[in-house]
Order: sequence, then C-alpha cells, then structure tokens
Amino acid sequence: MHRIASPHVRRLASTIRFPQTRRRSLTRTPRYLHWKPPMPERHFVKYTFLKVDPAWRRQDPDRRAADKREFLAACEDFGAERLLRAFSTVGTRGDCDLMLLSQATNLERIHEFHVVLSQSGLMQWCSVPHSFLAMTKPSEYSDESRLEVRPKHSKYLFVYPFVKTREWYRLSPEERYKVMQEHIRIGREYPQIDLNTSYSFGLDDQEFVVAFETDEPAAFLDLVQRLRTTEASAYTKRDTPTFTCVATSVERALSALDGAPLPDALSLSP
Repeated sequence: MHRIASPHVRRLASTIRFPQTRRRSLTRTPRYLHWKPPMPERHFVKYTFLKVDPAWRRQDPDRRAADKREFLAACEDFGAERLLRAFSTVGTRGDCDLMLLSQATNLERIHEFHVVLSQSGLMQWCSVPHSFLAMTKPSEYSDESRLEVRPKHSKYLFVYPFVKTREWYRLSPEERYKVMQEHIRIGREYPQIDLNTSYSFGLDDQEFVVAFETDEPAAFLDLVQRLRTTEASAYTKRDTPTFTCVATSVERALSALDGAPLPDALSLSP
C-alpha cells in the first residue's frame, strides 16, 4: 500500500530540479580543435633621456668606473628577459647624453627597473630632461603589427613625441583613414626606414611616440620633408623635440659620457 505524501512534502518535491544527464554526441568536435593561439600582448614602452652633470667627469676614474658598473648591472638585469636598447646622444643633442628604450608587458617591471637604476652611483649625477611613456596597440590605419616595438638594430633612431589637433579627431573614422593612406604610401617609398609607433593617450603628455630606425639619416630627412606636404600634416599640433640617437651597447653609451672605456664589463650588444 502506497503512503500518500502530505501537501507540504508534495510542494517541496515540486521545487526540486534534478540535473539532466547530457547525452554525449558521437560527432562532438575534439576539444583541441577549439584551441586558439593566445593574442599577442601589448607592451609598455619607456624612452628615458639622461643628462650627466659635468662635475661627474671630474671625479676620480675609479669612482666613475664603479658608477658605470652599477648602472650597467641594472640594465643587464632588466635586459636579460625584456627589451632594453641604449643610444648615445652625445654630439647630437645639447640637453641629454644617453637614452634608454625599455619595454615590458606590465608597468610594474618598467617602474621597478627605474627604481633599481636610480640606486646606481651614476644616477646620483644625472637628471632626466625628457621622458616618454607609451603603450603599443593595433594601428587604425594599417595592418602592420604594432603590439611591440621591434628595433632592427640600425645605426640611428629618430624619436619624437607627437600630438594631433582636436580638429583631427572631429573627422569621421572614414575621413581619417583616407587621409592617412597618403601618409602611409609615402612612408613605404622609403623601405630603408622602419617605423615604431606607440600610444600615450592618458599615460603621458603626448598622444604618440614615434621612433624611426635607419642607417641613412639623409633618407629620414627627405621623408620628413615630404610628409610635411601631406594633408595629414595639417592636423599636427606638436612634433618636437626631435632626438637623433646613435645606437650602441649600454657599455659604449656609458663610455661616451667621459671618453673612458669600462674594462672587463659584460654588456648588452647593440
């Protein structure tokens, strides 16, 4: 004889939902076919320009060598796993002597590197007259990859901050794309010049940092002069200061500061 459940029990039972057994399809796509390669990571990019106090050059040679070794050690530690390039501006700029280009996938690494760098003896004699922080992102106007700075170890790097006018941003995306195609077409007429663009919106005072790499300064001069005639140039608000940087190793950039080579030092190759 079956026992009749009370109304309370029947109401409770009606609220219970048992999981349904899923029938396994014999034609299910193997899981590995759904795998997608990870998207390339964006990078933070930092351009740090240093000026050495002339009084440092009057220090004892051993003291100067020790200061440079500490600076070099900080650079080698960061550069062991991340991009770090050194450039000398001795003879090309009057307001700075050396530039470090550092890159990392997170801002903490950039911060930590500069904290360690500031503890070196040399940095006690240095000022930072210029500093540009930026980040990589895909270009709106080109299919070229812009997710990381890809230096090709040319002899020279030409760097400047860049700001567009507000009128530029009031153009429609279609109009901006059309205007930039002329700019891009002219740039591609100079294959000996490689462009690395990074973006600074909200991160620093400029909107972009552009870095042109080449072995031929004359070709870069001609390119910039031609770009002045394009429609896109009319929307430029600021594109100075401009830095002509000589690619070198960290060790040689340090040696250029006082003309004294650093003996028995391992260095990052240019």
